[in-house]
Amino acid sequence: MRELALGSRRIRLATGDITKVPSDAIVNAANSDLAGGGGVDGAIHRAGGPSIMEELDRIRGSGCPTGSAVRTGAGRLPAQHVIHAVGPRWKGGLAQEPELLASAYRASLRLAEEAGAKHVTFPSISTGVYRFPVELAAGVALDAVAAFLKSEARRVEAVTFVLFDEATFAAYEAALERLIPL
Repeated sequence: MRELALGSRRIRLATGDITKVPSDAIVNAANSDLAGGGGVDGAIHRAGGPSIMEELDRIRGSGCPTGSAVRTGAGRLPAQHVIHAVGPRWKGGLAQEPELLASAYRASLRLAEEAGAKHVTFPSISTGVYRFPVELAAGVALDAVAAFLKSEARRVEAVTFVLFDEATFAAYEAALERLIPL
């Protein structure tokens, strides 16, 4: 595990299964229909059980726009909340993808703050089937989280990125090394 201290707040990197990491809030890489899916989304729904989808069914409405997030309970996950963040599909970088990705991270952290979460766990949003280049996504994610922890965080004390594989971990580690605490 790698860690960066930002005053009393922490950003951590780890590899593994996000559904097994205890946290106050686990972030799900959701689709805009909030309808479940594969990858992290499917794993969170399988591990958390049907109560998560039942809550999403009640709040779904017209979906969740890209760059935003909604919160549910965590079912059987080792958390109190699941924050369903909708990241952008990669379209070559011409459709404001970095801004939308940063917005998804900020929206997730704001919901975590509202819920009183001290520890938030993220996957690498949009880098799977949405094909956002992981090296770029890592920098966007870490910049957004670091800026939030420095300026907006009141309750959130630690953010852990639980990354699926060593290649993704390496991309986030390189981005973390470039991150200079202000």
